Amino acid sequence: MSKISMSVPIVEMDGDEMTRILWKMIKDELILPYVDLKTEYYDLGLENRNNTDDRVTVDSANATLKYGVAVKCATITPNAARVKEYNLKEMWKSPNGTIRAILDGTVFRAPIIVKNVKPCVSNWKKPITLARHAYGDVYKNTEMKIEGPGVAELVFTAADGTVTREVIHEFKGPGILQGIHNTVDSITNFAHSCFKYAIDTRQDLWFSTKDTISKKYDHTFKDIFQDLYDTEYKEKFEKLGIKYFYTLIDDAVARVVKEEGGFIWACKNYDGDVMSDMVSSAFGSLSMMTSVLVSPKGVYEYEAAHGTIQRHYYRYLEGEEPKSNPVATIFAWAGALRKRGEMDGNKELSDFGDRLEKAVIKTIEDGVMTADLARIAVGDNIKTVNTREFFDAIKSNM
Repeated sequence: MSKISMSVPIVEMDGDEMTRILWKMIKDELILPYVDLKTEYYDLGLENRNNTDDRVTVDSANATLKYGVAVKCATITPNAARVKEYNLKEMWKSPNGTIRAILDGTVFRAPIIVKNVKPCVSNWKKPITLARHAYGDVYKNTEMKIEGPGVAELVFTAADGTVTREVIHEFKGPGILQGIHNTVDSITNFAHSCFKYAIDTRQDLWFSTKDTISKKYDHTFKDIFQDLYDTEYKEKFEKLGIKYFYTLIDDAVARVVKEEGGFIWACKNYDGDVMSDMVSSAFGSLSMMTSVLVSPKGVYEYEAAHGTIQRHYYRYLEGEEPKSNPVATIFAWAGALRKRGEMDGNKELSDFGDRLEKAVIKTIEDGVMTADLARIAVGDNIKTVNTREFFDAIKSNM
């Protein structure tokens, strides 16, 4: 069988721990037998990020701007324990945060629905898509430890030399500080992406922040969304019979569990990170959610929405057969290949991405699945398998 050709490479961002193992298995078992794969490879494993002073992360993002499509493995964002474990030069920032700061745009995350895995929230009948702002907030923050008494101030020096100061807190003893920021351009791009995605998919759009507490930072988000809706999107929404509304983040959390789904929920960066994990887990598993960063520059970065599966990796190092669910990472590859095909007019490649997703869904709906899904699946034909057996079943359905 001749392999499907590619004319333009995908940017490939390798990652860490168990997902790195899954990454190689996906390529070897599900892609390379069928596709003459072309990628520009970047190793975003923590060791290489440390060796390159994290320059590799920046390089991978710039390559994505060049080629238009990337696929990313899950990576470690180190804490103090990881610094010691990997003997790091410093506590490197989130690679996702670095990449998103360069690409900007919006991360859209949606659960992968299969018939025999029912959501924990019984009235959820349709997917809930999380639209997560992909710039700023805690992912682009500056932090400081305060060792003793003193006054902390927020200081802004304008281009003309004008200085504006606001007292943050007068410390009586040790403490901590965190400074976050955002830009009107990035928030505006985020809002446009959400409104356009709602129109394209004909879904209602929610947006939530905490503007009652954050009367300048969060309120700016709220105002930009409302102004754009009123001036550019209201008529289009009404014509399609879809709705936009704003609510506080705590109200949105309370309301979402009572809805049936089928809408987009737009959140700031950190809120979207947390809520997408909640939604994906309630729909079945953290490994059952698609994630794509859509940039206003016209580039796409596909990834799994979950972490590096640390516990499974330590068991794997002890000789245990892999048991992790690879679905989200497979879908990341499928999405990137499909988008590459769409952008290049390569229908064979796009169709392959579709077939790969369908083969995964058919495998699970036939009752063959990893333990995380088997625990919550319904039906009499459930067969719990390890990762390698799951790959074999997918290949038989290809």
